[in-house]
Amino acid sequence: MKSILQFLIIFCLSITFVQAQTADEKKVAEAVDFLKKAMIDGDKSSLEKIAHEDLSYGHSSGTMETKAMFVEAISSGKSDFKTIDLTEQTIKIHGKTAIVRHKLFAETNNSGVAGTAKLGVLLVFQKTKGQWLLLARQAFKLP
Repeated sequence: MKSILQFLIIFCLSITFVQAQTADEKKVAEAVDFLKKAMIDGDKSSLEKIAHEDLSYGHSSGTMETKAMFVEAISSGKSDFKTIDLTEQTIKIHGKTAIVRHKLFAETNNSGVAGTAKLGVLLVFQKTKGQWLLLARQAFKLP
């Protein structure tokens, strides 16, 4: 009987932990998915919608882009993601700021040259007028 009770307590705690994602964390996860789809599609209007006006977009090469530069690079195909797979994602909310970390694995076709990307990524979203917008991004190469 004691072992059954212990099992039930652990089971209930594990369910509570899994379901503990807040409404804002869910909205940020949706914003990340929206960004991912917009990058794969190269959809200029979606990229403009998700990016904050003061976007600072850092590449693993050290190149930095503004919102206009980021949107142009993706929508023109200069930076072309064919696939994007995100793993090990974490989301932390601090007021109107969200910090997202994940690993990104992608197939690319930048300026017509096929390649792959294996990156660690830090995203910073800011809640602006009820919408989570990408304020900053920094990537680094994974071994």
